[in-house]
This record gives sequence, C-alpha cells and structure tokens, in this order.
Amino acid sequence: MKSINYKKALWWEKLEDKKVKCTLCPRYCILKDGQIGFCSIRKNIDGVLYAISYGKTTGFAVDPIEKKPLFHFLPGSEILSFGTVGCNLGCKFCQNWTTTKVKMDEIHSVSATPEQVVELAKRNNVKSIAYTYNEPTIFGEYLIDVSKLAREEGIKSVMVTAGYIDKEARKDVYKYIDAANVDLKAFTERFYWELTQSHLNDVLDTLVWLKNETNVWIEITTLLIPDENDSSEEIKQMSDWILKNLGDSVPLHFSAFHPTFKMMDKEQTPVSTLIRARNIAIQSGVKYCYLGNVHSEEGQTTYCPNCKEPLIIRDWHSIKTNKLKDGKCYKCSQIIDGTFKV
Repeated sequence: MKSINYKKALWWEKLEDKKVKCTLCPRYCILKDGQIGFCSIRKNIDGVLYAISYGKTTGFAVDPIEKKPLFHFLPGSEILSFGTVGCNLGCKFCQNWTTTKVKMDEIHSVSATPEQVVELAKRNNVKSIAYTYNEPTIFGEYLIDVSKLAREEGIKSVMVTAGYIDKEARKDVYKYIDAANVDLKAFTERFYWELTQSHLNDVLDTLVWLKNETNVWIEITTLLIPDENDSSEEIKQMSDWILKNLGDSVPLHFSAFHPTFKMMDKEQTPVSTLIRARNIAIQSGVKYCYLGNVHSEEGQTTYCPNCKEPLIIRDWHSIKTNKLKDGKCYKCSQIIDGTFKV
C-alpha cells in the first residue's frame, strides 16, 4: 500500500508567531512551530496544523463485532478493525498503551488510502469497519474520508471512543458513523482528572448529543477498577444518570480491569464486582447490561426485557444461539432495541 503525505488538519485556529490552536478536542492544545499535540499525531508545521498519521495504520484485523463491544449492532457479524497511534487522554490504566503512548516514528505502520481500507473491507466481506485500538477522534480527517466511502459502498462504520471531542468538531467526525461504543470511564471528576487527564462533563455531553442529535447507535463500556470507580454508590449514580439522560435502551457493559501500564499495583477486578454492578444497573432500570473480559453466559446474554426469555446467548465474543425474530422476542414479540439487519 502506497505512502501518504501529511494531511492538513480540519479543526484549528491560526495564532500569532506561527502558533496554532487545535480545536478537535477539549484539550485545545496551543502549539508552537514544530510542536506536536498531546495526542502525538497533530503537528504545527510552519504555522499550519497537520494530521501526521493520516493514512498510516498500526495494521488491520477482522474481529467479531462483539469484541468492540457491540451487542445490539449487527450481532454475529464480522468487522474490519484498524487504528493509528496516540490518544487525547492520559489514562494510567490504558489497556492499549503500546500503541496509544507512542509517536508515529516509534512504531511500524502500514499505509492505506481510504479507498484501500474500504476495498479491504469488501474483500473480507465484512458488514462494517471499526475505528479502534487507539482514540479515533484524533485521526478524524482519515476517519471521515474512510467512513464516507464506506457508506457509499453500504458498509457501516463504528467508533470505539472515549467521547472526548469538541462540540463543533464532533458534527464532522460523526457524520458517517453508524454506531459507537463510548467509554464512560467513571462517574467522578476526580477519577477523570487524576487518572485520565480529562474531564467527565465533556464525555457526558458527547453521550447526550449522540443520543439526542444523531442516529448513531450507542453502547457504553465502563472498565471497573478496584477502589477507583467500583463502589455501589458510584455505579448507582451512573445508572441513574444514564436512565435520566439517555433512556433505558442503551446497552451498558461492565468490563474487568487487568493490571497494566502505570497501574500494575492494582488487583484485577473480581467477577463478584462485575456481577454486583450489573445487578445495580438492572435494578435501577437499565434494560441491557453485560459483563466483559470474563466468561459469563448469564452476563453476556441478551434477555427480553418483557418476558425475560434468553434471546442472544453468547460465550465471550461468539454467539451460541440467536432467537431474535425480525428484531423481536420470538416468544412475546417485544421489540429489542438495536440494529439487527444491514
């Protein structure tokens, strides 16, 4: 695949003395000539901001869509996944730190034009493309070009994101996106600032915008870290906020933390913590709640919210049984929220 030059960035302002202000995310980096932003892939070159990872990926994989995780968007289908490097958050517990915490010249990259990405998806006969592995917001120019072409070919686009994006920029970035799994990393500003170097309210605002102002199907994932964001009180507050602001039909995934990066001193999340969190969410009124990074048939099965019949029975990232009938419960005909056909 051919090499691609830097791409002039879409979201920035020119300042004095060849400085620029990046307006892609709420970090709003101000960069001198030659400086690279916090995300490591947006650079000021002679007073112009460039996206320096445009067309450069860390590789491709065909995954089950359940791995994203998306349980109510084309379940059982395969998705072409790719990302670049860098991130606009500074999570001390990053599960993908080998790609998010490096610079473009520190890792082997595979060049691919947007046309080549879509052609690869067609060759693999997948129904969708995932922008994942690192934060897709920061390669927004590349994402827009790929997702636009994908839509023209009838291929869906999925973002796996932390949701930390500027209010104006998100209108462009999500224009051709069909589904998103948003990491709601915790429900306290303390956690967000101390452990991710970002802010909770910006993420909540993105979630509300996605739900109310777009047609993007959303699911939420929270990685539960012992003694950081796993208290019953915090999980209850989060569940109540979701119900009040997003409704009861947004699937919520609680995933197990495994010690990594700068949080090697933490124990992995006990399964009992995940079960407790799921019970709190369901008792609060969340209709679809799942467990991740553990084997749990009950915690990974989609139940009818009306008659409680198990409908989509999963084992890890694979589906054992799918009893949905035209997007409804086969037993009581209750409509199950989601996108189940292309």
